[in-house]
Amino acid sequence: MEIWLNQSSADGFILLGIFSHSPADLVLFSVVLVVFTVALCGNVLLIFLISVDPQLHTPMYFFLSQLSLMDLMLVCNTVPKMAVNFLSGRKSISFVGCGLQIGFFASLVGSEGLLLGLMAYDRYVAISHPLHYPILMSQRVCFQIIGGSWAFGIIDGLIQMVIVMAFPYCGLREVNHFFCEMLSLLRLACADTSLFENVIFACCVFMLFLPFSIIVASYSCILRAVLPMRSAQAGKKALATCSSHLTAVSLFYGAGMFIYLRPSRYRAPSHDKVASIFYTVLTPMLNPLIYSLRNREVMGALRKMLDHFRIGSQH
Repeated sequence: MEIWLNQSSADGFILLGIFSHSPADLVLFSVVLVVFTVALCGNVLLIFLISVDPQLHTPMYFFLSQLSLMDLMLVCNTVPKMAVNFLSGRKSISFVGCGLQIGFFASLVGSEGLLLGLMAYDRYVAISHPLHYPILMSQRVCFQIIGGSWAFGIIDGLIQMVIVMAFPYCGLREVNHFFCEMLSLLRLACADTSLFENVIFACCVFMLFLPFSIIVASYSCILRAVLPMRSAQAGKKALATCSSHLTAVSLFYGAGMFIYLRPSRYRAPSHDKVASIFYTVLTPMLNPLIYSLRNREVMGALRKMLDHFRIGSQH
């Protein structure tokens, strides 16, 4: 804590951002704001529908509401500050604010990664053991999965935040990113960070491949259960329930592996910033669309809500 107080007495950091004020970048910035708005509205709407519709009070939708909450917090952790800095012309962020961005980002990414992995287990139980599903996925088990996911991410985020912000920083303190991204910040440290970067790389490998291995194992078991089915239609219906989850997993892990599992010599700041836009803004927007547009129950809940408002307005 003393290190934080000493460092925070300095001027914080400068976020160089991703957009200039050229006409092309103004258009791109407007697109990002639109995507942010859609992500905000989509995730809030999905959380609301799942909370008010009794038909959506099942383990799968409970997990989905938590996924939307994580996406909502993730997109709000980076975009508002980026937008304020761009519109005001100020690029500064305080030392404490930078540390909080790192902590929230690492916590939410870690929690979401593990939750996506455990959601694959939920699909496996639903398809392979449908009669035992209420027992295997009881309320207690669901709360354990959610609590474990949040705890896993929060502990990781706190560790990364404390260690990264304990390094001494000097010079211009210009972070070549649109938010306080850990690897970009470590490039400004006035100390050797190679050991910590290697540890972080190993942790990222573990955090990506632990849930990824759960996903692979779960879907291997699902395929084993689906392939012997005599009815092709029944097999397609079973796999269709997994398609939204597989799409969300592909988006999340694809971007994560591109950013964190490349050797440092192959990393370019411009590439990392573009990938981070995808990771922190586009994926949170796509997740609610993927799960709602391809899901009859969610669309049914949305239609019921719209009909309720329409009838209410007529009276």
